[in-house]
Amino acid sequence: MPDLGKYAFEVLMAYGVSIAMLLALVLVSWRRATRVRAQWEKIKKNG
Repeated sequence: MPDLGKYAFEVLMAYGVSIAMLLALVLVSWRRATRVRAQWEKIKKNG
């Protein structure tokens, strides 16, 4: 790990927040895709 000096906490927090936001975006997108897929199947079934 590189030496981050006196800003180590801030840099690591920025990385942590960024990773958490990316994971949240993936989860929200996945849940929405699942819902949309289920709705699409329902529409296809009912013609």
